[in-house]
Amino acid sequence: MSRSKRTLVAFAAASLLFGGNFVAAKEGLSFFPPLLFVSLRFDVAAVALGAYVLATHTGEDLLPRTRGDVASILATGVLSIGLANALIYVGEQYASGAVASIVFSLNPILTPVFAGVLLADERLSRRGAIGLVVGLAGVVLVIDPSVAGLLGGAVGKAILFGGAVAGALGAVLIRRSSGALSSTARTAWALPIAALLCHGLSLASGERIAAVAWTPNALLALGYVGVLAGAVAYIAYFGLLDETGAITANLVFYLVPVVATVGGWALLGESVTALTVAGFLVVFAGFAVLGSESVDVETLRALVRDRREGSSRALGDDQPAGFESD
Repeated sequence: MSRSKRTLVAFAAASLLFGGNFVAAKEGLSFFPPLLFVSLRFDVAAVALGAYVLATHTGEDLLPRTRGDVASILATGVLSIGLANALIYVGEQYASGAVASIVFSLNPILTPVFAGVLLADERLSRRGAIGLVVGLAGVVLVIDPSVAGLLGGAVGKAILFGGAVAGALGAVLIRRSSGALSSTARTAWALPIAALLCHGLSLASGERIAAVAWTPNALLALGYVGVLAGAVAYIAYFGLLDETGAITANLVFYLVPVVATVGGWALLGESVTALTVAGFLVVFAGFAVLGSESVDVETLRALVRDRREGSSRALGDDQPAGFESD
């Protein structure tokens, strides 16, 4: 498989699986306390990914050797995985999966801000700044700028925003660390750190395992967020992060709300307001502006013009003798 195809597959897989995470998390919160739920998710993901890396990597490939390796593991475990998801699961108690995913989609808008400060090779251009402002406007619509909207679920939305900040900052710090470990090995080290962090937060908040309702739906939700939205999605996402950079990789979170919204509507019966849809479309417009950064409009125009001229010449050459083109 070519590099471009691998990137496309990783982008699609991360978007789909992370989008499903918001749906499964909302379902799982009916059976688990939030911080304990995310802790158990990381336990399952750590076992699954650990088994995979032990089967596919040598001991030398798994061993952190530099400060950059250690820094990247900590940024992944504490910020990109641990704190970001802890805040998502707590915040999703106060919001639907669709709204939670859209607020979290602020992640790729925040990423260029941190990258501009911390990374020399990833800067926010004028076009990127416009995309950032448009995306922010979309998130404001989703949050609902009315007094009632701001007060209703404001705590949950603020917590979800904190998760987006943690995820964006973590992604940039991973790039900044310049570690030599593969993304899969780094994630395998990071998941136990994230699990320990969230178990500590769970205990500190007074959550207890006795509060869990161990139903088939609870186990199904835990299996999805642990294996598919955990181990598999992290392999795709962090591989994409190393391959394309923090700004491009975090664009997956613009497609996550589509999956979360459709999944929440189809599986959980969640309603979607017109303001939420409008906000998402504005956020997506911000994505389009940011994503067009690599598109050279003048080059595209030249290609179209050359193709038209080539077609005209070919048409003229193919006409029968004695005829002239108009």
